[in-house]
Amino acid sequence: MTARNARTRSRTLTVTTVAALLALTAACSSKAKDGGDDDKQSAGGVKTGQGISGKTIDLGVLTDMTGVYATLGKSVTQAQQLYVKQTNADGGICGYQLKLTVRDHGYDPQKAVAGYTELSPKVLGFTQFIGSPFVAAVEKRIGEDKALVLPQAWSANLLGNPYVRVIGSTYDIETINAVDFLMKEKGLKKGDKLGHVYFEGDYGENALKGSKFIAEKAGLTVVEQKIKPTDNDMTAQVAALKKAGVKGIVISAGPRQAASLVGVAAAAKLSVPVIGNNSAFAPQLLATQAGPALEKNYWVASPSLPIGADTPEAKKLVSDYKKAYPKDSLDNGVVAGWTAASVFGEALKKACESKDLTREGVDKALLTLSTFDNGFGVDQNFSDPKAPSSHESVILQPDKSAVGGTKVVREASEAPEAKAYTSSAG
Repeated sequence: MTARNARTRSRTLTVTTVAALLALTAACSSKAKDGGDDDKQSAGGVKTGQGISGKTIDLGVLTDMTGVYATLGKSVTQAQQLYVKQTNADGGICGYQLKLTVRDHGYDPQKAVAGYTELSPKVLGFTQFIGSPFVAAVEKRIGEDKALVLPQAWSANLLGNPYVRVIGSTYDIETINAVDFLMKEKGLKKGDKLGHVYFEGDYGENALKGSKFIAEKAGLTVVEQKIKPTDNDMTAQVAALKKAGVKGIVISAGPRQAASLVGVAAAAKLSVPVIGNNSAFAPQLLATQAGPALEKNYWVASPSLPIGADTPEAKKLVSDYKKAYPKDSLDNGVVAGWTAASVFGEALKKACESKDLTREGVDKALLTLSTFDNGFGVDQNFSDPKAPSSHESVILQPDKSAVGGTKVVREASEAPEAKAYTSSAG
C-alpha cells in the first residue's frame, strides 16, 4: 500500500471528476456490449453468457500496481491469482477453468474508466476494482451491464446497486467502530476534540460521516483536515491539530500519509492515539523512520482478522502465498484479495448448481450467501444489496514481529453507535 512519489499533476478523485470521462468511452462500450450478450446453453444444461468462452470463465481485475495503493494492488492481485491457480488445479468450477484479465490503472481516473470500458464486454464480472471514486463513477454502467463487481473499496456510496457488493463494513461504520475503540481503550472522552485527516472524495468523506455521527452521539468535536492523495507531508496537519488540542486522531488516507502523520506527531510531542481505516497501513512502513512511532501509537480498523491470524485457513494461506511468491511480503491485501476471489468463486458454484452461469444468475447466487466465512473471523452476509456484508471491525496494532506486521488488539465487534447508524448511498 506504500504510495509512490507524488505525480506531477494533481488528481482530484471525486465522482464528478471521473464521471466527466464517461462521455469519452460510453459509445464504444455500448457498441461492444451490443455484440455478444446472447445466452448460450452448455452441454451440461448450464446457461452461460458474456465472459464464458469454451470452457473458460474470464474475470476482470482493475487494480493499482503503480499508484497510491501499489502495494495493496499487488497483494490483492497475487492472492487472486493464487486462488485461480489452486481452483483450476482442483478441476475448476462447474467444469470451467477460471482466468483473470488484469489491468493496472495506477489510481488514475482516466485509466480506471478506460479499463472498465475495455473489460466489461469481455468478462463475466470483476473480482477486484480498487478505488471508491472510480467504482462510483461507472456504477450506473455496472448496473446496466449486470456484471458483478466485488471492489476493494468500502464507500457507502456504493451500496444499493445489486451488482456492486462491498465486502466488510463500509468506511463510515468502520470509522464509528474505530472511534469507539479510542473511547473505550485509549482515553478519548466526552467533551474532547477528535482530529480527522481524510482524502477528498468518496473514501475520506464517507469516513468523515462516521466520525461526525459518533462525535454527535458521544459529545465529541471533530476537527477536520482534508488532504489530497498527492499530499504526503502531514506537518501542516499535525500543527493544526496540535493547536486545536485534539485528544485523538482518525486518518482516512493512504499508508504514506498515515506514516507521516504518526511520525510528525511523535516529533512534535503530540502524544495522542491515531487510528486509521483499513487501507491506511502497509507493513513495509515498519522499516521506515516512522516504524517505532507506528508500533507505539497507531491502530488500524480492519474488516477481518489479519493475514497472521491464528486460524487454520489463515495459516494455510500464509504457507501457500509464501510458496507462490517467496520474494514478496505478506500484508492484509492478501486477505482482501483472497476473500473477494473466494466470494466470487462461491457465487459461481451456487450459480452452477442452479444451472445459470449468466451474469444475472451469478448475482442471484450471491444473494444466497448469508453466512460466508473463509476463516478470517467475520461472517459476511450478501443477502441485502443495500447493506454492507458486515458491520463489524477488528482493531489491529502494527507489530514488526507479527506475520503481516499487525496483531489483533480487539476481536471483531460493532459499536453501539454503529448499530444505530444506517449507511446509505448518495
